[in-house]
Amino acid sequence: MKERGLVQIYCGDGKGKTTAAIGAAVRAAGRGYRVLVARLLKTDDSGEVTGLSHVPGITVLPCERNFGFSWNMTREQREEAALYYNNCLLKAWNMALGADGGEPYDMLVLDEAVGACSLGFVDEAGLVKALEEKPSALEVILTGRSPSEALQGRADYITEMVMRRHPYERGVGAREGIEY
Repeated sequence: MKERGLVQIYCGDGKGKTTAAIGAAVRAAGRGYRVLVARLLKTDDSGEVTGLSHVPGITVLPCERNFGFSWNMTREQREEAALYYNNCLLKAWNMALGADGGEPYDMLVLDEAVGACSLGFVDEAGLVKALEEKPSALEVILTGRSPSEALQGRADYITEMVMRRHPYERGVGAREGIEY
């Protein structure tokens, strides 16, 4: 019998938030758990998407839209992004619960949900309410920078990644297969 599901947050300005969440997903799948991964604020052009497609028990929802950097968006683009990401989150939540007619999942990874909340692209109050009402067996993992007090208040685990040094400071950009 599966243990009670908890809420985990991987946050901070350091590298490794998504990596930690994906590691937890692979571990859970390795024990026969059904895992659903939803990615916000990212494109599908990342190595973990392809890698996870080969892991039995893990389903990755596509992130089909890219709105660019939030600081370059117009008001209309921000509104469109908010509609898109809120719909993505709702779809993932309903799938995880089995509300779409499928079998419920054991783990839901909401990659960059914290950042999407911070940017106003996801209804944070709605997410907090969903976390409060989640099925007791569902494990939920959120990633992103600077979680609010409300999100932190719903978490059972909070792990902060702290950047001490980053190659970006020396002009080294993100590398395929390492950072994405």
